[in-house]
Amino acid sequence: MNTANLWTNLALVALLAGATLWLLLHGRSTRARIAQRVRLGAARASATGHERNVPQQLAHKVATIGERMPIIDAAERGKLATRLASAGFRESRAVSILAGLKIVCGACVAFGAIALAPHLPRIGGYFVFRLLAMAGAFVIGMMLPEYALGYAIKRRQRAISAALPDALDLLVICTNAGNSLVVAIKRVAAELHTICPPLSDEFSVTADELQIGSDSAVALNAMATRIGLVSMRALVTTLVQSQQYGTPITQSLRMLSRTERSMQIIALEEKAAKLAPKMTLPMMLFIMPTVALIAAGPAIIRLIAVFHHH
Repeated sequence: MNTANLWTNLALVALLAGATLWLLLHGRSTRARIAQRVRLGAARASATGHERNVPQQLAHKVATIGERMPIIDAAERGKLATRLASAGFRESRAVSILAGLKIVCGACVAFGAIALAPHLPRIGGYFVFRLLAMAGAFVIGMMLPEYALGYAIKRRQRAISAALPDALDLLVICTNAGNSLVVAIKRVAAELHTICPPLSDEFSVTADELQIGSDSAVALNAMATRIGLVSMRALVTTLVQSQQYGTPITQSLRMLSRTERSMQIIALEEKAAKLAPKMTLPMMLFIMPTVALIAAGPAIIRLIAVFHHH
C-alpha cells in the first residue's frame, strides 16, 4: 500500500470517528445532559459497596451511547421497547442498550470495510468506492442487532408455543382445585420455571400485575401482546370473558389445551410430509451415484477387460 492510500484510509477513519463523536456529543440538549449526569451520580451512589462485573460495565457504557443517539425518536423507541419485551428484555435501559449496540456494530463493520476495501482488485484504489463501502457497512452493521432481536423473539415464541398445552392443563388443575386466577397463574409459573422459563416469566409478570390491583383485562392483553401468539391471544380472550361474564373457565381451558395439542400434531405431520421432497435431491446427488457405481461397476470392469484383450 503506497503513501496516498495510507493517508486516504486515515482520512476515512477520522471521518467515521468524527461522525460518531458528533452523534454522541450533539444528540442531546444541555438540560438532558445535566439530567443524565444527575442520574449517573445517583446510580454511582447507590452502587457503592459492590463493584460491577465486566458485562454490566460494558452494558452501562453501551447504554450511555444509546441514550445520546439523536436518530431514534420516541416512536421508534416505543417500538423497540415492545420488541424487546417480546424477546424477554424488560429492563429500564434495554432500549438504550440496543440503540448503543446498533452504533457499536455499525462502527465495527465500517472499520472492517475500511480495512478490507483497499485490497479489492481494480476498484479498491478509488476513494469514492471506499467511502461508499464504509457507509454501506455502517448501515448493515446497524441492522444486525435488529435481526438478532427478531431471531430471539421467534425462538422465544417457539419455546412458549411448545409448553403452552402443559400450562393450560396445569391451569385446569389449579382452577378445579378452587384457586383464583392470580393464584393459579402464579402456581403454573412456579411449575414451569424449569420446563419453560420464558412462559414462566410471562406468567409471573402477569400475576404480579394482577396482584397489585391492575385491571385484569389490561394485564392479560398486555401478556398476549408481548408473546404475540394466536394461541395465547385465544387463552387471554377466554380468561377475559370468564372474568367479565362469570362463566366457568375449566371447560374452555380444557378445549384450548386439546386444540393446541392438535395443532402441534398437525404441524409435526406437515413437517413429516415435507421431509420426503426435501430428501429427493440429497438422494439423487449422494446416494444414487453410489448405488449405480456398486451395481454397474463389476460389469463395466469386465467390459473394459474384454475390449482390452481384443
